[in-house]
Amino acid sequence: MNAKSAKERRRAPLATPSDLQSNATSDIAAALTALLADMFAIYLKTKNFHWHMSGPNFRDYHLLLDEHGDQIFATTDAIAERARKVGGTTLHSIGHISRLQRILDNDADYVTPEDMLAELRDDNKQLITLLRETHAVCEEHNDVATTSLIEVWIDEAERRHWFLFEITRAAR
Repeated sequence: MNAKSAKERRRAPLATPSDLQSNATSDIAAALTALLADMFAIYLKTKNFHWHMSGPNFRDYHLLLDEHGDQIFATTDAIAERARKVGGTTLHSIGHISRLQRILDNDADYVTPEDMLAELRDDNKQLITLLRETHAVCEEHNDVATTSLIEVWIDEAERRHWFLFEITRAAR
């Protein structure tokens, strides 16, 4: 194997075969890659708040956020692999995530437990919207496999949102 052939191979596109049109491949892969950036952003924020939780409900909130984080992280590989299966590419780095993410970071030194839960409630609500937008892109191109996966992720995000909504509901 000579150096030139290795260099040429590194420049070759990752051309995964797909029966989707090239515009479908690029549209779906781009939507999934942005969604993946959002999933990593909400995952890290959820873990940040899990690690920095305090107060009288520490155990319950700490465990809830750990459960949420595990569920969110479990979607990341499926999203990336879906982008590759349809013939696209996906995230390459933390910098790539930061350029694409629509879920905002929280770098504050201290956040109250109530504010943590409210922020994650709102982030999960935003994520539901982003999942529906990605679903629409996939549906437009008749990518039933991806739409099917996204429907499960919408249900999971709705459950997280519901739990966080109920926890943050003001006592009456």
